[in-house]
Amino acid sequence: MAETNEIAPSYPIPRATGCPLDPPPLLGELREQRAVSPVTLWDGRTAWLVTRLEDVRRLLRDSRLSADVRNPSYPFLSEGQVATRELLESFIRTDPPEHDRQRRMLTAEFRVKQIESMRPGVQRIVDRLLDDMIAAGSPADFVTAFALPLPSLVICQLLGVPYSDHDFFQRCTAVAFNRNSTAEQIRTSREQLTDYLGRLVASKAERPTDDLLSRMVLNQELPGHLTREQVVKTAILLLVGGHETTANMTALSVFDLLRHPEQSELLRERPELIPGAVEELLRVHTVAHNGLPRVAVEDIEVDGTTIPAGDAVLLSLAAANHDPRAFDAPDRLDVERNSRGHVAFGFGVHQCLGQPLARLELQIALDTILRRLPGLRLVNDSLEDLDCRHSMTIFGLHSLPVAW
Repeated sequence: MAETNEIAPSYPIPRATGCPLDPPPLLGELREQRAVSPVTLWDGRTAWLVTRLEDVRRLLRDSRLSADVRNPSYPFLSEGQVATRELLESFIRTDPPEHDRQRRMLTAEFRVKQIESMRPGVQRIVDRLLDDMIAAGSPADFVTAFALPLPSLVICQLLGVPYSDHDFFQRCTAVAFNRNSTAEQIRTSREQLTDYLGRLVASKAERPTDDLLSRMVLNQELPGHLTREQVVKTAILLLVGGHETTANMTALSVFDLLRHPEQSELLRERPELIPGAVEELLRVHTVAHNGLPRVAVEDIEVDGTTIPAGDAVLLSLAAANHDPRAFDAPDRLDVERNSRGHVAFGFGVHQCLGQPLARLELQIALDTILRRLPGLRLVNDSLEDLDCRHSMTIFGLHSLPVAW
């Protein structure tokens, strides 16, 4: 990295203890000082942190930034991650044209029209989970009773993965997404998940059923478009990504709406606002809170600062989504706000493939909870006592006690 006389703060930047739901105050300070700031990674290397929405959106479409995890300058956020680099390879961590070629194979599965056809099935899952939670009695841990099983059930049905194995793959995911996990822990959990899905994909090849994994084997592997290893890596990506982010967004959304009863009441009175409210909640919480790692493959200028080729870059989605240049009073939850343009799902060619499914699940979940449980309340609304996922690459809550 080019030399700088500035003191580069450590990254990831810790959240404030008093209000852990908001992005770290230092992120806002850096965003106001300049568009690009140097930060120090766990191994002492320096990376460039981009914090303003306009710059983040532009750079996420810039082919001079590489998402390839094999690049030696790739900014990993822990020793465990860098030591298991080869296990993290998937098409989302490659660049065009290979990225685009593999992504196109899945596009039809996640088109809005296709995902919308899942609405009745997702509604049945939501209703069943609420039935079970209510029947078990108040109080309950909303995370374990509803937020975690909802996306797990949905993605298991979509992929053709037995939901009875959900405890296993959720444990593997928890290890992989924890920045404090050692290289050996990450390697073990990843190998276990690879072995499990490898056996499952093999069974789909022998006895295909009506699910996404079977279609990948029949339409992509057998004709030679993908190898078995690539199919399994994509299966891991979809299974892990399909439940981890949505589960945490669901819990955070319910917590925030219960903290703001006037917002909840507005959504009950005007349920047509729920799609927009979901976008606002996505913007406010931005569970991919550590940002997106990239490497500059050519010199790039951002607001007068040159990022030299070969330097590591971190694009802070959380800072961008709280940029006052784009959103008035950005730290305030406003379900009537027009939050279009947020980057909670990324932007450009690498933006989240499963975002239509995440939106559908959140919309149905919030609408049904507000309608069926008008008396839902927090057991403890103290921010200091929140059981937050500070060490995880996907932010959220480990637990959320509720009553009704």
